[in-house]
Amino acid sequence: MSKPQSSSVQQARQAIAARLREIMRDAGLNNRELARRAGWHEAKCSRLIHARTAPSDEDIRAWCTICGVPEEIPNLIAASRTVENAYVEWRRVNQSVKRLQELRLDLYEQTTLFRFYCSTVIPWPMQTPRYMRALIASGTEFRRTGATDVDEGVQARMARQERYLGPASRRRCAMIVEESVLYSRVGDDGVMREQLLHLLTGMQQVNLSFGIVPMSARRPLAEKETFSIYDESRVFVELLSAAVTITAPREIELYVRYFAELAAVTAYGDNARVLIAKAITARA
Repeated sequence: MSKPQSSSVQQARQAIAARLREIMRDAGLNNRELARRAGWHEAKCSRLIHARTAPSDEDIRAWCTICGVPEEIPNLIAASRTVENAYVEWRRVNQSVKRLQELRLDLYEQTTLFRFYCSTVIPWPMQTPRYMRALIASGTEFRRTGATDVDEGVQARMARQERYLGPASRRRCAMIVEESVLYSRVGDDGVMREQLLHLLTGMQQVNLSFGIVPMSARRPLAEKETFSIYDESRVFVELLSAAVTITAPREIELYVRYFAELAAVTAYGDNARVLIAKAITARA
């Protein structure tokens, strides 16, 4: 069962506090000495290491500089900045499907390379309208969000697809899906057949790369949850109950590395077309 948002946020705060405490101890300091060097009251250190107060960017910079680990500053600042909004509850944003499609438009404007790993569905840059509608409708129905603007949501996603990753776009997109996605039923057989045929044509678009991890592939790790990478500035991980935002450079690097290692065992071009054709035949 998913933990409430407040519990998740508090756990994230405690993780940051624990890291600050560990850094202080590794430097051979205690609350009193660190506070003296920083020009703070000792009670402030106590509040920070017990997660009673969230550290500011300047607090983190001072803490890590005094302890001799300036390399920790970017990761801790990134983690601290996103701790309050790391979890976006699907129920809250899905009350309007159209609004959900427009959540990240500022990020899309800034991104030059999109990377998607999908273990359950076709990623949105390659979805057909009917596939989109079936997927969105099933999600809102399961989560009981009461959203009534599914058609508007599909239109917004199609517009997003064309604007950011259409044939005229200068942005690039690399997508990797599991072979099982080709057989996972979204909508009826007609929807799936149309979607699979669309993959064959969409793969020809020069700014899109579409690959399939064969079921027989020796992968670096077991199948993971669906995630998307935007340049190397942000990662979104999709869970059943929430979307998790990752901005810490060290964590982003893990996803970038996993994507690259997975790409090494992924089928592209003619090899991918063979797998798609096989899935189409299975639905004939």
